[in-house]
Amino acid sequence: MSPFTLITALPSFISLEQHRELVASTPGSFSDIPPVLRHKEENVSVAIDPPLEGFGTEDCTSGTLYIIESVLVFMSITGRGFQVEYPSVTLHAVSRADSGPSIYCQLDDPPTADDGGQLGEDEGSEMKELVIVPSPGSLDTIFENLSICASLHPDPASLSDGLDDDAFVNADGNGLEAFDGDESQELSEVGRVRSNFVNNSRYAPY
Repeated sequence: MSPFTLITALPSFISLEQHRELVASTPGSFSDIPPVLRHKEENVSVAIDPPLEGFGTEDCTSGTLYIIESVLVFMSITGRGFQVEYPSVTLHAVSRADSGPSIYCQLDDPPTADDGGQLGEDEGSEMKELVIVPSPGSLDTIFENLSICASLHPDPASLSDGLDDDAFVNADGNGLEAFDGDESQELSEVGRVRSNFVNNSRYAPY
């Protein structure tokens, strides 16, 4: 099963300001409130490896990135797009390779619980790569908001390992705590990655 879901229309979402207004009004059910759009970035290109069937090169050339609390969405100017569930993002990092600055993501299908409550194993899963190329000035904003949204959807496998709660960021809208590493160490804590750049500034999974 692919971590990508092809779409032709955007999922529902609201702004952070609209969310605050709805919460302040004490709605009948908080579960009925649409997810928040954390960031929208236009004039973005993407690269997917291996290529995504039904989403060609012309679809990847230019579009808009939507970092929604429920899913990560790219909508091409062709009218086609895709969305990715955050537990599928096993790694995301800022890459400052010679080919240009980008957000590099490794994607995989997250494990699911079977009827017995145990995490199943997908031995046939294949790791995929997603490279998001925005304007250089928006890299940090995209990375920060992607990290916030990913922290809201921890990998079930990490929960079963008893990961320390401090490994997840606070998504209260105040941003992330500054990371003290250098550029070659700009890895997300959410990714739980313990590796260095390999192959032209790409990160290896743990």
